[in-house]
Amino acid sequence: MKLIQCIIQPYKLDEVVDALQSVAPGMTVSEAKGHGHQKGHPMLYRGREYDVSLVPKMMIEIAADDNKVDDIVKVVIRTAETGQIGDGRIFIVPIEACYHVRTGFMDLD
Repeated sequence: MKLIQCIIQPYKLDEVVDALQSVAPGMTVSEAKGHGHQKGHPMLYRGREYDVSLVPKMMIEIAADDNKVDDIVKVVIRTAETGQIGDGRIFIVPIEACYHVRTGFMDLD
């Protein structure tokens, strides 16, 4: 199994989640802040410009079987891509073990 961590633009969240419904077994969504190579960007507030170093993003985390990873990544890229700097990143991390909190048993699926 793999953990797929997708960091995307907040305004793309609903579109990406809808597209993932057919290929992802489940997901966790959380708010995130960060920056990449662009190191943030200037914002205008009440006529004054200031630098935002941590840009708001959304993180979607999906635990999936190895054979579904490529399909999930393709769906996220297709729906989250705008062609602009800051579209996001996708990280694939191996999962060593998974336990159900309620029962304490290891998930073998």
